[in-house]
Amino acid sequence: MDATTNFTQHFCIAVLRRPSKLLLTLSLLGLVSCTASQPRDTANVCSIFEDRRSWYKAAKASADRWNIPIAVNMAFIYQESSFRARAKPERSRILWILPGPRPSTAYGYAQALDSTWSEYEQRSGNSRASRANFADAIDFVAWYNANSRRISSIPGNDARNLYLAYHEGNGGYQRGTYREKRWLLDAAANVQANADRFAVQLNSCQRELDKNWFQRLFF
Repeated sequence: MDATTNFTQHFCIAVLRRPSKLLLTLSLLGLVSCTASQPRDTANVCSIFEDRRSWYKAAKASADRWNIPIAVNMAFIYQESSFRARAKPERSRILWILPGPRPSTAYGYAQALDSTWSEYEQRSGNSRASRANFADAIDFVAWYNANSRRISSIPGNDARNLYLAYHEGNGGYQRGTYREKRWLLDAAANVQANADRFAVQLNSCQRELDKNWFQRLFF
């Protein structure tokens, strides 16, 4: 983890835990830094995790907790937001010019809807989660995929069908509402391809990512 990332994490923790005086004097200065910028190479999971070791720790913890592979969960976030913390659906257009309402309440890394995110907060125990926080978002994706495995009997490494259930809900997935949506079938195929690619990439770098700071320094 580089010095800038380490400072940012300690700052964000301090803002949340210190008295209101610190919040008032420093929060505006640190507001932007508390949300990570988009990775430089979003197509390479090793590059992402090398730049953001805290993301790897969060992705690994979520995979271990919910028993869904890291590569699958990362492929979902790549598809949904390209790792942009504050991503939102594009607004509709009124008379092709004026901005209209957004098509849904989807927001953040995982493009989670308000209602689904609230359910995650209640059921996972992560009651103060933020959709613009990577650790919370990757845990949400893993949690949802674990539910799809349980409810719809989709294998944990079947990124294609997990994504169809993620988009349509498990009720819609079981009814086959995705079958006439060519764009969604194409997106699900992309998720599977990216999950497969991320798995190969991760296999080449995970041993290095698992090293602690002492091991990285001397070995």
